[in-house]
Amino acid sequence: MVKLNYKVLGEGEVVIILHGLFGMLDNWQTFAKKLAENYKVYIVDQRDHGKSPHTTEFTYPLLAQDVKMLMDAEHIDKARIIGHSMGGRTAMHMALMYPESVEQLMVVDMGVKTYQGGHESIIKALQSIPIGEVSSRSEVDTLLSSQISEPGIRLFLMKNLTRSKEGGYTWKINLDLLAQSYPNIMRGIDADQQSDVDTLFVKGGNSNYILDEDKADIKKIFAKAKIETVADAGHWIHAERPIELLSLTKRYFDGEM
Repeated sequence: MVKLNYKVLGEGEVVIILHGLFGMLDNWQTFAKKLAENYKVYIVDQRDHGKSPHTTEFTYPLLAQDVKMLMDAEHIDKARIIGHSMGGRTAMHMALMYPESVEQLMVVDMGVKTYQGGHESIIKALQSIPIGEVSSRSEVDTLLSSQISEPGIRLFLMKNLTRSKEGGYTWKINLDLLAQSYPNIMRGIDADQQSDVDTLFVKGGNSNYILDEDKADIKKIFAKAKIETVADAGHWIHAERPIELLSLTKRYFDGEM
């Protein structure tokens, strides 16, 4: 277990938000500020991301243990947990490993199945950057653009750039460990596990992370799962449809669904 970096916003009952792969707590800050009008919101950098420590092992049980250690350190008995993508998997493991600590679980655009990948080209592009030799962010963007055409994806990835003590650049993410651990990151939840934690899965209407045929498997593991769709949203629901996601979150937490 490692001591995670986090920010706290607001007062009241606790909500913990967990970002996705290559992300960091800042990705959820705008959403968290709105939610903090009604709750005490912790936005967290998971291990090997953001400002949290780099480690030598990256598995979901360890990521869940990290969150539990944060809760214990902050004297949080129970929390509502929101997880997006990879963070959704961490949140699921929290509900499976520490059900007594999870008041409600909200999984944003992530199912329980094993995924076939899709980030390999991103990992390859990031690893191709001579990170210790580049002199500017624009140089990194130019190098990435030959392999990643979408400016929005490059901008998201380049949030991981930071100045090194030596004066050049380095990655905030533990890139080599994440590349090595990628098959584990994609691996699904064991079908023989079960949780009766109150759970909401939120699907992006334009995303293929949760398909109709996946819903039965979700409900086998999370018996109380409800599944809602945010229309006209892809995988990044909190960025693409923040108002709709915030409304859904509040209704769910208020027991209106």
